[in-house]
Amino acid sequence: MQKTQPVRLKQQKESEVSISHFSPLNLLPPGHTLVLNLKTRTLSLLCEGPVQIMEQQLSVNEIRVIVPILETFPHCCPYEVLLSNIALNTVSPVVVTRCRQRLQEAMKLGTWQQELRPIRRALSSLRNKLDSFDLEISTVRERGCSLTNLTGSRLISSIE
Repeated sequence: MQKTQPVRLKQQKESEVSISHFSPLNLLPPGHTLVLNLKTRTLSLLCEGPVQIMEQQLSVNEIRVIVPILETFPHCCPYEVLLSNIALNTVSPVVVTRCRQRLQEAMKLGTWQQELRPIRRALSSLRNKLDSFDLEISTVRERGCSLTNLTGSRLISSIE
């Protein structure tokens, strides 16, 4: 049995929320909710009842990437926010500014891809897991990522 590590996302206020509910508009069928449990590092899809439809275990870095992407939905989550979550596990205006400067410097030096490598690794494995939820992460070149749904709505047709 795999042991799970607790994930603490440090923010300006040291409030820790272990379970968060997200209902991204137009991404999930009506009455469905994504539930993110930071303690067990699981992402679940619930429908009314509540009935659990599916669940995926996430790695620490996948959690650190999905949280800000879900929190900024429907907008694009900037790379500097994702980098501050992965590299420093801290989100504050000072840290995000420092990460933005780091990325701007990397762009000037031609090391942009190397700087984003930890984010790309987490996104790659996360995309495979989100596929079962009929969700994907779209990237906006040199900007960030956003959550979108897969075309064809396989999840909706399998539920009906």
